[in-house]
Amino acid sequence: MRTPMDAFDDVRPAIECLDLLTEPVAAALRAWTGPVPVDQLHYVDTEPEKADTAVLVENYGSWLLEQSANCVVVAGKRGGEVTLAACLVLAHTRADVNGVVRRHLGARKASFAPMDTAVGATGMEFGGITPIGLPADWPLLVDAAVADAPYALIGSGSRRGKLIVPGKALAQLPGATVLEGLAV
Repeated sequence: MRTPMDAFDDVRPAIECLDLLTEPVAAALRAWTGPVPVDQLHYVDTEPEKADTAVLVENYGSWLLEQSANCVVVAGKRGGEVTLAACLVLAHTRADVNGVVRRHLGARKASFAPMDTAVGATGMEFGGITPIGLPADWPLLVDAAVADAPYALIGSGSRRGKLIVPGKALAQLPGATVLEGLAV
């Protein structure tokens, strides 16, 4: 079975590429703890115009669609309170924002966060938001299929580059909750 590493010529440990990452992502890698060693998280340099999943798989291989995951920022609202959270689902699916996410956050209404809010709150670029380096108090909802993936190709915090991370490492990130049925 192919892994995302097979699609790229230059795959390096992400910890060796901190200068190519946004500060929140670099800081999270410098402080990395957990069952998966940090050197098992990889970085691949890609052109910013190839950051969107459809363009990426068109250029690097359609089989990557099944091994890519997207991180989206959502806002749950209840009684004037807004809770920001992130959802990580396989790229060929979408997060059930109005069902699973809303219920999990205990929100009356949930929607995708506005771009300015997502970018400002994460310190990452739109189109490259990643679950690694999110604000510590945010819930991170991870679809079970992502957690079960040997590796997932995810954003790097910017439109340039991608991270390749074992699914079990994503499931162990701060604030992570693995949910069955998060993705539809």
